[in-house]
Amino acid sequence: MKRSWLDRQGSLAGVLVLPAALLVAAVLAYPIVRAVAMSLTGLVLSDPSSGTWVGLANYLRAFRDPEFRMALTRTLYFALATVPVETVLGLLIALLLNQRFPLRNVVRGLVLLPWALPYVVNGTMWKWIYDANYGVLNALLVQTGLAKDYQIWLGQPTTAFLAVVAANVWKETPVAVILLHAALQTIPSQLYEAAMVDGATVWRRFTAITLPMLRPVIAVTLAIKTVWAIKEFDLVYIMTRGGPANATNLLTYYTYLTTFKFLRFGYGSALAILLGIVAFVVAVIYVRTLGSQEVEA
Repeated sequence: MKRSWLDRQGSLAGVLVLPAALLVAAVLAYPIVRAVAMSLTGLVLSDPSSGTWVGLANYLRAFRDPEFRMALTRTLYFALATVPVETVLGLLIALLLNQRFPLRNVVRGLVLLPWALPYVVNGTMWKWIYDANYGVLNALLVQTGLAKDYQIWLGQPTTAFLAVVAANVWKETPVAVILLHAALQTIPSQLYEAAMVDGATVWRRFTAITLPMLRPVIAVTLAIKTVWAIKEFDLVYIMTRGGPANATNLLTYYTYLTTFKFLRFGYGSALAILLGIVAFVVAVIYVRTLGSQEVEA
């Protein structure tokens, strides 16, 4: 009996996957291809005569653009300031939540609250906390004697940058808690029981059992949070609009200004592609690092 083409191995699977593949191509691949094509033109929306082919001129211009270099540097500083703190805090909180204590499930739910809040609510809340006239932070510091006068936290470059960093840490740490706490649940309790029989201290059990077992998840957490830090936009837009003195003008916000405020769509598309390449390089580093660890295991 002759088999139809649907009975052949892989044919039916291909037919079933085709709608999803077309949908992904429509919502993901097409915008990327369109952005790449636009980045190779000098399109300025306010200039009807623009839009001609310029090749890689926009990319070369980016590397000569001091504002781009400064925005990229600030973005890397922002990632370095937030990702390690969020990962370490996430690990400590996950270790705490892995212990048995009263109302543990309630605490687990409260820990996730910052992440559950929309970005707009999160940014607006922190903007109010840092407010120079009626912010909670100023009131707390003055009433406890830690500061004499109210400070303009979002009006000074250094404090504004640190304020955005603190808001990002508060918002994103629960993600690390979720990932690491889930990984802690998979570590067999027999390993800890055997270590205790051998007289291992708490620190020794952590360094010899917990940390090695969590290493792949820590690598995933670092990679995800680094990519998220590189593409941070909402907090900057809501809290500081890139100021003061460009202190919080990260690469995503600079790309936004170039594209939608100054209407330089060609150059803005090139900046967006470069931002994606930076995030892609981080993802490749993560895959290679995790892959090498699996081979060693």
